[in-house]
Amino acid sequence: MFPESEYERVYTGSLINVQFLQTTLQDDGINSITRDDMKSGMMAGFGGGVPNHVQLFVQKKDLETALSIIKKNVS
Repeated sequence: MFPESEYERVYTGSLINVQFLQTTLQDDGINSITRDDMKSGMMAGFGGGVPNHVQLFVQKKDLETALSIIKKNVS
């Protein structure tokens, strides 16, 4: 059984969109982390993941505010 994470995925998209959202969230004091399986797979020496499929995560305590900010900035 895996331990429950303190992070929740709030967005998946291109690296450019994720970087924009990270900056926007940071401006409101919300820290975030990303996960790029394609890049991780290439660095490890094997292919994996989907191009332009970067995941953005925030802490669960910031989830509601982050989703509101993302909704305003993503069409």
